[in-house]
Amino acid sequence: MLTLLVFIPLIAAALVLFIPQSLSNAYKYIALVASLVQLVLAIYVYVSFDGALAGVADPASYQFVEKLPWIRMDLGSLGKLEADYFLGIDGFSMPFLLLTSLVMAVAVLSSWRLEKQLKGFFALLLLLNTSVMGVFTALDFLLFYVFYELMLLPLYFLIGIWGGVRREYAAIKFFLYTLFGSVFMLLVMVGLYFSVTDPDTGAHTFNMLHMMNPDNYGRDSLFSMASSSDLWGVSARLIAFVVLFIAFAIKLPIVPLHTWLPDAHVEAPTPISIVLAGILLKVGGYGFFRVCYSIFPDMVSQCAWYLGFIGVVSIIYGALNALAQEDLKKLVAYSSVSHMGFVLLGAASASPEGISGAMFQMISHGLLSVALFFLVGMLYDRVHDRMIYSFRGLASIMPQFTVMVAITFFASLGLPGFSAFIAEAFSIIGAFNSENLNGFIPHWMAVAGTLGILLGAAYLLWTLQRMFFGRTRLRGGLAWEQALTEPSKRELLAFWPLLLLSLWLGICPSLVFDKLNASVLSLVNLINNYN
Repeated sequence: MLTLLVFIPLIAAALVLFIPQSLSNAYKYIALVASLVQLVLAIYVYVSFDGALAGVADPASYQFVEKLPWIRMDLGSLGKLEADYFLGIDGFSMPFLLLTSLVMAVAVLSSWRLEKQLKGFFALLLLLNTSVMGVFTALDFLLFYVFYELMLLPLYFLIGIWGGVRREYAAIKFFLYTLFGSVFMLLVMVGLYFSVTDPDTGAHTFNMLHMMNPDNYGRDSLFSMASSSDLWGVSARLIAFVVLFIAFAIKLPIVPLHTWLPDAHVEAPTPISIVLAGILLKVGGYGFFRVCYSIFPDMVSQCAWYLGFIGVVSIIYGALNALAQEDLKKLVAYSSVSHMGFVLLGAASASPEGISGAMFQMISHGLLSVALFFLVGMLYDRVHDRMIYSFRGLASIMPQFTVMVAITFFASLGLPGFSAFIAEAFSIIGAFNSENLNGFIPHWMAVAGTLGILLGAAYLLWTLQRMFFGRTRLRGGLAWEQALTEPSKRELLAFWPLLLLSLWLGICPSLVFDKLNASVLSLVNLINNYN
């Protein structure tokens, strides 16, 4: 089942490449069908997933497991190399399979009016789909790294070819930032490989589940908890934790590693902005829980205060920058920096509420940020402008569109009844409880985090007031007024499932928490055992 989820888009990409240009209209239908089939399979996985099984460090608790030998090599005196095609999911990865398939379907629908080099665009978009699904399902570190790096290739070309005026700059900046983190992740991965042995074969292994068990480390190995290994007077495990955190924080992104995000969002076409905000940022958060917290749980107590502080800075800095923006796309991009700060704040608390809130925030943001970028794209498709001060009084011209924007803005600022409210509330509750529960982060960080919610309401409501109310005034005059038509059926079909799902999760958060809770408690217990 997981192999199908991962490789159906790749098969569709190959089909797109073989179809001649004379049938170019078929490309988008192939991509849409592949995305919808993938969505149906993801729904089946969600329904079949047993939320009572605790994951993280227990190999028996992972579900839909597929394991086949991939690389076997005798290294002589260095031992044997062992890497597997190893897929499986727990409560941390399962929600992202459903989110990815839904967001990719919306991205395909938002590409419907694209006319430039359709074969290359849809082939790369489907390749990106495969790489993201691979990251969320891989349990072998080498396989995880292959999929993680594979994401760079399609994104570089999707931004660099189909982007805006400064697309080359944005694409290169994104590529270099992400590659910087990935190179150092590779060094840690190699160190872990030489530190861990498979208890059954005695070979060195990239198996991430073996890496979570301290009994599988050689006593004198670099990353063993029992050894006194250090680099430049600092614990090797602490350095590895920080290096991996930076690699995933670039993807998340958090201050000060966020500067690629506004540029990439502004220059990327709408479908790629949707994928960036809806899925790619979540890869950073997922990697943080899957790799940093699960493999180095003993380092959490030493780093939690700094992680929480960075989270608070990201929340406030992102919101203040969003408040200053005149470009609607940049506003949404900086709001993503602010919202991802709640993920880091909840994770730093290492409490059940905080980690659950961080996961819920990533899912909620995946839905609402996609909806926001889709709405910006709808406006840009009509008049090729997205500057806030170019529009005023849109409510009288596009009442249906105004309702869609207003509801999405209220959902994004955390109005009770929507998923963002549950996510932010749990992240802040977890952060507030942390001082009494484990002493990782102080109360004031939770209080400071609430300031981001107030600033979020300020920049979203002010934008709504400036663009949609008052006397109608458009920079393009009558030509714009005629071009600003109400949403089409295709646009409504892509938009409303996102908002309705956010509402559904806000009313019934147990849809996520029931699948997630056992894995969260397992991770919290793992951290508490070493701190």
